[in-house]
Amino acid sequence: MPESFFVLSKDHLEIAKDEIIAIAKTYDRFAKSKSFSNLVIIQSKINCDKIAQRATFVKISGQILRKMSGLFLGEDNFEVLKNAKTFACRIINLSSKQFEIPELESSMGDMISKLSQAQVDLKNPDIIIYLIFTNQENFFGFSRPDELPKRPKKVRKHPHELDWKLARVMINLIGLKEGETVCDPFCGTGTTLLEAESMGIKAIGVDFDEKMYEISKENLKANGFKSKVSKADFSEFTKMQDKFDAIVTDLPYGIASKASEDPQELIKKFVSMLPRRKKIAIMCKKGFEKKLNMNPSKTYDIYRHKSLTRTILIK
Repeated sequence: MPESFFVLSKDHLEIAKDEIIAIAKTYDRFAKSKSFSNLVIIQSKINCDKIAQRATFVKISGQILRKMSGLFLGEDNFEVLKNAKTFACRIINLSSKQFEIPELESSMGDMISKLSQAQVDLKNPDIIIYLIFTNQENFFGFSRPDELPKRPKKVRKHPHELDWKLARVMINLIGLKEGETVCDPFCGTGTTLLEAESMGIKAIGVDFDEKMYEISKENLKANGFKSKVSKADFSEFTKMQDKFDAIVTDLPYGIASKASEDPQELIKKFVSMLPRRKKIAIMCKKGFEKKLNMNPSKTYDIYRHKSLTRTILIK
C-alpha cells in the first residue's frame, strides 16, 4: 500500500499529528500511521495531496518511494523522473546527526542528473526529490509542486473571532467528509462555515447577535458560499438536528458576551442539549471543561497567552 509523508509545523504538534491521522482514516479506515518528531508517515490508499490539501499544519508532503539504510541510490529509484524535465533536491534532517545540507543536495543533484535526463531547476521544478533523515529510519520520496488551496476571504472580522486554523483542525479531527453538514451554534463571523465550505462540507450557522449574524452573511457572500445563517439563540440548533452531521463551535460566552444570563450557566445548558449521536468538537476556556458533562474522547490545550489557554474537546 502506498506511503505518504507529511512534515508538520511544530506549533500544536500533538493536534497536528492527530489531524493528519484523522483525515487519512476519514477516507480509509484501514490507514496506518507512524511518526518521527514532526514527520508523519501514512500508509493508505488515499493520495497524499488529498490529505495535505485538507490539513492545517502541513509544511511539506509527498510520496515515499523507499526506506533507506544509507545514501546509495540506483537507476531504479529514478523511474519517477521518467516524464520530468526538471527537478530539485531537498534534504530534510530530523535526526540528531549533523549534515552539510547544501553540499549534500548539490551532490545528490549531480548524481541524479547523470542517472536521468532531467535537469536541475531550483525555482520551478517539475518534481522535488527528498531525502528525509530521522534517528530511526531514513526515507527517499518525492512530490510534485501543487497549488495551495485558495483561502476563504473575510471582508469583515472581529478581534475575538475563532482562529481559522483551529476551526479547520476541529472539522478534520471529527472526520467530516465532503457533502456532509456541520452546524456552528455560535458562528460569530462565520469562520467555521467558511472553512467547512472551502473543504466541500456544507454548513449551518446560528448566532443571536445581530452584528455577528450580518458579518457572517457578508463573509459567506464574499466567497460565493451557500451556508445558511440564522439570527437566533443557540438552542435553535435543536430544531434542525436532522439537517446536520456534526457540531463544531467555539463557546463565546464570557467577558465579551452580550447575554444577560450567567455565561457558565449558558454553556452548561448548551452542553445538556448536545445530540448524542453526532460528531462534536467544542473549544472553551481551559478549566471550564471540567464542569461540562461531556466525556470527550480527546482533549487538546491551545495556549494563547499567559492569561488564556483554550481547550478543544472531541467527542
